[in-house]
Amino acid sequence: MGKCRGLRTARKFRSHQWDQKWHDESTALKANPFGDASHAKGIVLEKVGVEAKQPNSAIRKCVRVQLIKNGKKITAFVPNDGCLNFMRKLYEETL
Repeated sequence: MGKCRGLRTARKFRSHQWDQKWHDESTALKANPFGDASHAKGIVLEKVGVEAKQPNSAIRKCVRVQLIKNGKKITAFVPNDGCLNFMRKLYEETL
C-alpha cells in the first residue's frame, strides 16, 4: 500500500505525521518528566487535593514536586492513609 494521493488527502497526511511523532525516541523521552529513569528525586513544593471524576466525589491526596534533575514540576500521588502527614514543604523525596 502506497502513499495517499489526490486533492483531499491533507487531513490524512497531517494525522499520520502526528501519529508518527511518538515513534521518534527523542520526542517520547522529552515528553516524559523522568527522562529515561524509573525514579527521580524532587523537592516538595505544596500539598494538593485532586478531585476525582464524576460520579466519585473523593479527594486524592497529592503533592506538587519540582524534580532536581531537570526542574520540571509534577503532581505526585501520595499512597496509603496518613502518609501525607509525613510530607513537609521543601523536603527532598524520591518518586
